[in-house]
Amino acid sequence: MEEVRQENKMGTMSEGKLLLNMSLPMMVSMLVQAMYNIVDSVFVSRVSENALTAVSLAFPMQTLLVAVGAGTGVGVNSLLSKSLGEKNFERANKTATNGIFLYLISYIVSAIVGLLAVRPFYASQIKNASPEIMEMGIQYLTIVMVASFGMYAQFIFERILQATGRTFFSMITQMVGAIINIILDPILIFGLFGLPKMGVAGAAVATVIGQIVAGCIGMLYNVKKNDDVKLDFRGFKPDKEIIATIYKVGLPSIIMQSIGSVMTYGMNLILVGLSATAAAVFGIYFKLQSFFFMPVFGLNNGLIPIVAYNYGARKKHRMIRTIKYGLVVALCFMVLGFIAFETIPGMLLMLFDASEHMLEIGVPALRIIAFHFLIAWFCIVAGSVFQAVGNGMYSLYVSVARQLVVLLPAAYILAKIGGLSLIWWSFPIAELMSCLISSICLALTFRKVINPLPDHE
Repeated sequence: MEEVRQENKMGTMSEGKLLLNMSLPMMVSMLVQAMYNIVDSVFVSRVSENALTAVSLAFPMQTLLVAVGAGTGVGVNSLLSKSLGEKNFERANKTATNGIFLYLISYIVSAIVGLLAVRPFYASQIKNASPEIMEMGIQYLTIVMVASFGMYAQFIFERILQATGRTFFSMITQMVGAIINIILDPILIFGLFGLPKMGVAGAAVATVIGQIVAGCIGMLYNVKKNDDVKLDFRGFKPDKEIIATIYKVGLPSIIMQSIGSVMTYGMNLILVGLSATAAAVFGIYFKLQSFFFMPVFGLNNGLIPIVAYNYGARKKHRMIRTIKYGLVVALCFMVLGFIAFETIPGMLLMLFDASEHMLEIGVPALRIIAFHFLIAWFCIVAGSVFQAVGNGMYSLYVSVARQLVVLLPAAYILAKIGGLSLIWWSFPIAELMSCLISSICLALTFRKVINPLPDHE
């Protein structure tokens, strides 16, 4: 077994082929996830515009759940891949089991918050809005949070598969979960095949069922198909050193994505003060942009373990070439997103049964926001490099500057000056700040971490 495990493909396969091999399955599965996000909202919009607004207002809390899941996964992924690169298989096993333990704790906290905090959360956003929006939103978000164990199981088992180079199995896991969501959405929302009509609650139930199935499949793949990691809990005790290392990388990512939750919450407050429809447009934007951003995040899920593995193996040139390939692919996706938002914004909005008022607000909004696509590709890949080499704090600095220091204040000021006609410019303005700080941090990462590594292949 030790002979078989001497070198993972992440240290031997040519970089371009390796990045394609690692990332393509994740990009495909992320595209399916993005398609689910869009289809889910399309079906909800057929219930009513209020239903779409209710689900859109849940986004900050859902983002917080994803922040905990994805951020912890970044720490697990980075440490596990680095341990394999160093041939430290015992630490790799302990990283996986401690990661599962951390996700269990995260679920317990999320369920408690779901039971206690959802109503105050909605009440703080929609003081003057329709009571129907509030009740539908509370129903939807409570189900999503209390049953979030499937989401957390999906996160950890997929991250273990990705960290060991088995992204094909991770792709299958994500795709099955998303496809189940897509199939169940209309059935549970509209009460097809004799089932009760559940409305937005049906969308929530479809979501958690898909996550639970995906989590179970991910667990089976790790037990049956993953020879690099052994999930053995006999005599398990939490390892303080490993947990600290996971959170050293993962906590900045959790905070960074939680800042995204704060940003969406703040934007909802600003937009609802102008128009409830504007908040729905903001929610639609997040669904639509995911079709172009999610594949780039899939690219990152393949790129991070490659860079982390070769950092552990001290292979500088493999790291650099992988980063360059990643930048090119990310740029291509973002240019496609920019073109779509600029040329067919009305068609995109009509997917959500947009009213004339929504089109009036949404078409210029999408065209303005689209400019940040042309900058975001660099910032996303740079952030993955920071995480891969264990310096997640740089990603945190970039996120704080973009979303709290620039985006929300700019949105507030622009809303006061010009209302909805100007507020959307806060997104490209904030992305410019993100690009500047990302460039500085990436230059420091190369000077202090990557360039000092030996020059051998």
